[in-house]
Amino acid sequence: MDNVLLARSLFGSSMAFHIIFATLGVGITLMILLAEILRLIKKDEDYGLLAKRWTKGVAILLGVAIPSGTIVAVMLSLLWPGYMEIVGQVIALPFQIEIFAFFIEALFLSIYVYAADRLSPTMRIITVFFVALGATASAVLITDAHAWMNTPRGFDYVDGVVSNVRPLEAVFNPSIYVTAMHVLGSAYMTGAFMLGSVAAYKLFRGGLTARETTYHKKGLMLSLGVALVMSFYTANNGHDTAIMLHEEIPVKLAAAEGLFETQDNAPLAILGTPDPEAGRVIGGIEIPGMLSWLATGSTDGVVQGLNDFPRDEWPPLFVHTLFNVMVGIGTVLLGLAGIFWVIWFLGRKKQKAFPKWLLGALILCGPLSMIGIETGWIFSCTGRQPWTIFGVQRTAEAATNSGNLGMLFFLFLTLYLSLLVLTGLVMYFYFKRNPVTHELHSTTPTA
Repeated sequence: MDNVLLARSLFGSSMAFHIIFATLGVGITLMILLAEILRLIKKDEDYGLLAKRWTKGVAILLGVAIPSGTIVAVMLSLLWPGYMEIVGQVIALPFQIEIFAFFIEALFLSIYVYAADRLSPTMRIITVFFVALGATASAVLITDAHAWMNTPRGFDYVDGVVSNVRPLEAVFNPSIYVTAMHVLGSAYMTGAFMLGSVAAYKLFRGGLTARETTYHKKGLMLSLGVALVMSFYTANNGHDTAIMLHEEIPVKLAAAEGLFETQDNAPLAILGTPDPEAGRVIGGIEIPGMLSWLATGSTDGVVQGLNDFPRDEWPPLFVHTLFNVMVGIGTVLLGLAGIFWVIWFLGRKKQKAFPKWLLGALILCGPLSMIGIETGWIFSCTGRQPWTIFGVQRTAEAATNSGNLGMLFFLFLTLYLSLLVLTGLVMYFYFKRNPVTHELHSTTPTA
């Protein structure tokens, strides 16, 4: 591999590892907040216990998220010096504010972990609110820099020199709202599905007392409620993203759909493989006019094709597959969450147990949602290629010229895989040695 590809692989693997913990840190903190609110409203200590145990998991995840995030920050400087030279002058503001957001998250999480039992219900909610606020703000601020890379604003760049910097224009770039809301919606969805998978696994395995079954059902229903709402929101936000891409990065939209010729009534291509020679998607299923409608709000809308752009500015065409995987997973998750609530509604009077096939499917939703997150990020970054800063700086211009990146890639990949396994083992043994059964006897459930 050449140096640019090695730099992308090393940084990409670092981001792929970090995004697991960052996403769950954002998503699960919202779930903790909602559990605390339900505890206060329903006067049901089971929700307080859910919040307490979820917080233990977040604390473990945060222990990995902090060093992995630090590694990503260092790699930005070491692997992409050309990029950082521009970033430091134009879009440094969100990175600086993010430090304070993380400080708020860490401070109030410490208070909640060590002093929750000594706080009033209202103060517990306030404390967790600031934890969730800090986590959400961190995600938005970091996403801001990513959005700016797609739609750079707030500076002039002539002959390699940055001038006339306008920081607020850079921060509030055209894609920040759509991108940030998509990141938050998908993070909340993933956090809910991951917790729902755990509850579904407990119910699927069986052997529970009536008290334990009641507890896990509450966790499952809270998780699937949030998952359904956020799945629907994320899907709807995808429509807004299509509009943004049509207006700001049309070549990326064309690559995502394998559209080669500019046309009205542009079809949405599902599955298949884009073929530049044939000028179409081979083996795909086309829905006439759907892409035009998604991008412009009308089936008569004109969507630009790849042939309108120089060939060396095309993203890799496999982004079409990434896009299909991401959308396919989102559709399956939304469908399963919807089916869950239909089955619950139909059987709510008889208090029937959820069918095994449904619980088995819900167990898979957590891992599937994380695969969707990873695929989405890979699509977003790869779809911007060959640019690091779209239309301003190519990836080859931003990358380091240092050698030995192959060895570093191998070492860090080994480190990440080891940490992933170790984190899983820590979570497994912690909760195995601290089963919920011991704590349920001291809580007061409600019907």
